[in-house]
Amino acid sequence: MTEPRGKILVVDDDADLLQLLSMRLNAAGFEVETADSAESAVNRLDLSRPNLVITDMRMREMDGMALFEHIHRAHPALPVIILTAHGTIPDAVAAAQKGVFGYLTKPFDAVALLDQVRKALRLSASPSQKSGWRSGIISQSPAIEDLLAKAYLVAQSDVSVVIRGESGTGKELVARAIHNASSRANKPFVAINCAAIPEQLLESELFGHVKGAFTGAVRDHKGLFQAAEGGTVFLDEIGDMPLLLQSKLLRVLQERQITPLGSTQTIPLNVRILSATHRDLKEEVEAGKFREDIYYRLNVVEFLIPPLSQRREDIPLLAKHFLSLLSEKYHKHINGFSPEAMEILVSASWPGNVRQLLNVVEQSIALCTAPLISSVLVQKAIYKEGDIASLEEAKKRFERDYLIRILKITGGNVTQAARLSKRNRTEFYKLLQRHQLDPSVFKP
Repeated sequence: MTEPRGKILVVDDDADLLQLLSMRLNAAGFEVETADSAESAVNRLDLSRPNLVITDMRMREMDGMALFEHIHRAHPALPVIILTAHGTIPDAVAAAQKGVFGYLTKPFDAVALLDQVRKALRLSASPSQKSGWRSGIISQSPAIEDLLAKAYLVAQSDVSVVIRGESGTGKELVARAIHNASSRANKPFVAINCAAIPEQLLESELFGHVKGAFTGAVRDHKGLFQAAEGGTVFLDEIGDMPLLLQSKLLRVLQERQITPLGSTQTIPLNVRILSATHRDLKEEVEAGKFREDIYYRLNVVEFLIPPLSQRREDIPLLAKHFLSLLSEKYHKHINGFSPEAMEILVSASWPGNVRQLLNVVEQSIALCTAPLISSVLVQKAIYKEGDIASLEEAKKRFERDYLIRILKITGGNVTQAARLSKRNRTEFYKLLQRHQLDPSVFKP
């Protein structure tokens, strides 16, 4: 097996022990950083993330366990080994239960320490050693690096994952990375946008249908779940899946088999399911819009992708990456952005996240006639992006305005409003719930 390599942060307020540990780890071929207090270690973690932390238990002010708890909250996938001269079996058990990777008593055995270090680095350093699994994710943000480290660990099992984040943050890229890092990587990755497929077609698209199942079903049709056999199904915008279909999906999750529309025969299924949504599913459950049982089935592990406005250090990196790709597309030789243009990019609000940044860079390149993209071009592109809503957003606004207008006309009478809109009461109530409109507000 290849010897794991990685950066180790050693924390101890005993200068002699700190030097001894550093020498042993350096001699074994590891890159070592040191901190003489837990507080100093916390500051170092904010600047660059090591692959492993080794800390003494007893230190002034913040002790080793308090440091571990801070690390575990901020960087849950970062392994920690604790050294102490005051170790007991109950302490070791308590530490392990909290998530400490290793616990060794002093004077420690060097062979045992190095064995623990190698095991921890195999766990922590693997993602960077196999960077192909995360191709397409351009980031230097500690928050994204932590998320990817956690994603790599989760990929090693078939646990269900929900990826949350605003539109345009890259939820599908993270899902693909999990698939690529898993044992299913050489099998299909099938992405399904639950909000984009009409409700009446969604069941057939997911689970397939047999000939004659409905008007127009002239032949058997394999659904997307069958197409992903052995691989991964990615259910994007799972929060928009109709309640009736949620119950059928729950059965698939429980029984690991599907029944095509119009058939009585079940088909065994071997797929991993990853989901994504821009909604807070817990709130959707409380509002009765999402089934609680399926929420707990899907949401074993949850990832929250921060918006671009919360990881501004990624903006120059992403902008330069998009510039490199798109300059080739438009056959232009553009060297970069002017300092003023980059300043505007970094300080913009980016409500559309990475997708909006890509559009701004593309518009700027298309109109650029100089070696550098100017601040004027960037400013115009950002204004244009912010001024024109996406088609999806425009449709939502129109639908909400229409519902408000018809409720005003009918004085909040849902039966009458549904009849005027040529919808049954159940469908009309769903529309009201989707836009969080209370018909009683419109009653005279």
